[in-house]
Amino acid sequence: MHGAADILLSLFVVFVAARIGDELAQRMRMPGVVGEIVAGALLGPSLLSWVHPGVVLDALAEVGVVFLLFAVGLETRMVDLKRVGLIAFMVGTLGVIVPFGGASLWAHLEGFAWNKSMFIAAAFVATSAGITARVLQEMHALQRREAHVILGAAVIDDILAMLLLGVVVSTQGSGVADPVHLLIVVAEAVGFVVVVGWLGTRVARRRSAWLERPRMTMSALSIVLALCLGLAWLSTRFGLAAIIGAFLAGLIASETDQRAQLEHQMKPLLTLLTPFFFVMTGVKLDVRVFLNPDALIMLSIATLLAVVTKWLGAYLGSLKLGHRSAMAVGIGMVPRGEVGVVVASLGLAAGVFSAEVYAVIVAMSLLTSILTPPLLGWMLRRAPREEDNQPAS
Repeated sequence: MHGAADILLSLFVVFVAARIGDELAQRMRMPGVVGEIVAGALLGPSLLSWVHPGVVLDALAEVGVVFLLFAVGLETRMVDLKRVGLIAFMVGTLGVIVPFGGASLWAHLEGFAWNKSMFIAAAFVATSAGITARVLQEMHALQRREAHVILGAAVIDDILAMLLLGVVVSTQGSGVADPVHLLIVVAEAVGFVVVVGWLGTRVARRRSAWLERPRMTMSALSIVLALCLGLAWLSTRFGLAAIIGAFLAGLIASETDQRAQLEHQMKPLLTLLTPFFFVMTGVKLDVRVFLNPDALIMLSIATLLAVVTKWLGAYLGSLKLGHRSAMAVGIGMVPRGEVGVVVASLGLAAGVFSAEVYAVIVAMSLLTSILTPPLLGWMLRRAPREEDNQPAS
């Protein structure tokens, strides 16, 4: 009973802190996600120590970001992604190549062997779609062309990031990656996204009436949430992040006749669950490491490198949209969020990273997540909306 009471208290503290952080951030004209991440850092073990990562809170955070990406997919139509397909591909590809090359060179100059340098660089590659998606949702900008490019590029970005991670993990032992295994991995990942996205949306367009046939309450919502959780799990079996499966489930649900109804019914779930993801992202930051000036310098360089290389690659890939829109796309691809944290954890467990390097990578991931929302909001307000309805490719 005592354990259950402690869990409930943690849930209460995290949720209330998230709402307060959201409110304060919006009063300062910043997206609410910034306040939620900062609230998590304040509550975490390195400062107030009121909240600690645990099975329940981490599970709620994972479900929260899964539902968030499902809701984003629900507000995105496949036809919109097709309209920016070539640009999204260029953004996703250059947004991986430039950061990986730049971070590998920097880590090698810091004294790491090339195989370990590439492991460090893997943390600089993948974009956290959850952070950017929340900002776009708060700004009611999900229907803008820049948002379609960012979300489409995030899928490509994730596939390439998982492939690169497979390469660098395999080189830590023998130093040579198995090309046959890598080919199988990338073929499975691409095949999963293409088949689920194409087949699922076709079935949804033709058979959406099936969602209303069961007699249970909110049958349509129940069925699509089951689809969301199932595809989120299945995507992990193909080496992808769970949020990719959730996003695809949302894309499928967006093709049904019940789309508007589902969007309305999802709002209470998102209000309850998504704050846990952003607060727990902040909780995991140990600020005490940066009392060491050397660690602070390394963090500054790593964060600057992460921002500039990701922005540059995505900007170059989206120049066809125009300068200001390309700037917005570049900024939207900057946050590393949970992806960088996962790579850092793998590196620490494998003995590749020291505690200091681990802390730098985690802090870099979180700083890019904190810096992106206000910059993206400012840039989207400057980007011309009249371009939204023009063909993108």
